Amino acid sequence: MYELKVEGAFEAAHQIKDYPGKCARLHGHNWVVQAVVRGCELDSLGMLIDFKTVKALLGEVLERFDHRYLNELAPFSEGVNPTAEQLARIIYEALAAKAPFAETAAVRLAAITVWESPKSSVTYTPE
Repeated sequence: MYELKVEGAFEAAHQIKDYPGKCARLHGHNWVVQAVVRGCELDSLGMLIDFKTVKALLGEVLERFDHRYLNELAPFSEGVNPTAEQLARIIYEALAAKAPFAETAAVRLAAITVWESPKSSVTYTPE
């Protein structure tokens, strides 16, 4: 089994509704997102998947959040709190729906980790 990891980043603001502390107020983060891809079969070049491909796909997903107020974006605008946990799941689902992950079992998106700060992160896996 091979495991490939790539990182992307974006800047965005949010507030956690009904949180009993400072995070209830509007604040921002320099979010870092890591995608983990797994598979067993290498292509003719000896690659699971090109790093460049995964970086580009992750970048497409993260562009939606960059320099935005997350609370104004669906599903956060519909009552889902924009926590790091929810963000990790939403990013996972958006990236997993893209080719090649949605088209083949040979290469699968295994996890998304979202860092709000250098010392605080959450990882989402579909299992």
